[in-house]
Amino acid sequence: MVLPVIAERPFGSLLTAMVTPFDAAGDVDVEAAVRLATYLVDQGNDGILLHGTTGEAPTTHTPEKAEVIRAVVDAVGDRACVLAGAGSNDTPHAVRMAEQAAQAGADGLLVVTPYYSRPSQEGVYRHFVAVADATDLPVMLYDIPGRTGVRIAPGTYDRLAAHEKIVAVKDATGDVYTGALNRARTGLALYSGDDGLYLPFLSVGAVGLVSVVSHVATAQLVAVRDAFDAGDHARAVELFTRLAPAIDGIMGAGFGVVMVKAALVELGLLASSTLRLPQVAATETEIAAVRAALVASGLLGAAASHIAV
Repeated sequence: MVLPVIAERPFGSLLTAMVTPFDAAGDVDVEAAVRLATYLVDQGNDGILLHGTTGEAPTTHTPEKAEVIRAVVDAVGDRACVLAGAGSNDTPHAVRMAEQAAQAGADGLLVVTPYYSRPSQEGVYRHFVAVADATDLPVMLYDIPGRTGVRIAPGTYDRLAAHEKIVAVKDATGDVYTGALNRARTGLALYSGDDGLYLPFLSVGAVGLVSVVSHVATAQLVAVRDAFDAGDHARAVELFTRLAPAIDGIMGAGFGVVMVKAALVELGLLASSTLRLPQVAATETEIAAVRAALVASGLLGAAASHIAV
């Protein structure tokens, strides 16, 4: 990573939580991942997140993850921060994922609260610290209780913020108010983890967005950010509102990876929308709805010529 790290935006301001492309046989398509990451950075992403939920991390394996990280870092690592997910409810497994991501060249880690097990806050704290201690990479916490079953408590945020490598949080709690208080109290860089709440989070001091919709709307989200940063909040609202159909169409049903892969195929940015079980491909009805959402947001066809599949 040769980009200067801005303290207020330690991982950039717009990061796509990137899908993992698979070919028709279900194998990881590394070349397609490189093309997509390059396209996203060319469009204005200053960060790429690999192997998160949208990257189908639970169903990709260590050699596959490492190969994608290495290839994407080689392709865009001089222009964007490349984060890698290190999420597991098995702490030693999460530690190994962090170590392997560091060895593959990642610039930082996204570490989610241990899911399903529903540990105590002491267990949550020790899990994050164990992963943060495993490498020299900076860490973004990921608070998404709707998926994990447990939320990071304010007191736990306070303790974690004292760790020198824990510098940010991706907040997908849907609770803008508490996110604002946590940011003000701890100094952790706050990133919205919800496309639909991007503007509300910016209004309370968030420094950026970890996005799914940015796969197809990077330039538009960059324009929202630039308008907000310039103090033209009315313009930011106008630009953001135009994206509402795409946000609803991709994220509204809760199957972001399914819908965004369908959208990427519609726009010619991916050759295959293949997923790994338990995810299943969008139906024709769902694809038609995604297509209509892209049209309504003015996105369909706008990106198709920028990348070859």
